[in-house]
Amino acid sequence: MRVLLQRVRKASVHVEGETVGRIGAGLLVLLGVESGDAAEDADYMADKTALLRIFRDEQGRMNRSVEETSGAILVVSQFTLAATTRKGRRPSYNRAAPPEIAEPLYRRFVDRLRSRGLAVESGVFQAMMEVESINDGPVTILLDPAPDRGAD
Repeated sequence: MRVLLQRVRKASVHVEGETVGRIGAGLLVLLGVESGDAAEDADYMADKTALLRIFRDEQGRMNRSVEETSGAILVVSQFTLAATTRKGRRPSYNRAAPPEIAEPLYRRFVDRLRSRGLAVESGVFQAMMEVESINDGPVTILLDPAPDRGAD
């Protein structure tokens, strides 16, 4: 599972000209589900997202989580995060999980964040979306997988 976090002042996602999700200060999360991902990965990544200390404290240090700041989260599915670009000039998406596996894990990730009491908006799975954001910092972080899952 690939999770890219962007600390934002605001973000929104639109489908066919309609706003389907909008947040103020918080996190824009781009989520790519890969073949082999499981429910435990979605839970781990959601918890990591909620607790990662990348927001400023009173001294201006990145020492607070989105949960601690009562920030909002906008989650957008993005299978292109599973791309490999090692060969040739065209990305390969072989690592991306098929939609019937990816969508339930995407929804589990969103639900896990909501179960923590966070305000969570989301895009529309498999839709062509337009995503707007005003980055804060900018701070952009690619989360590492759970320790027992490893990285390639």
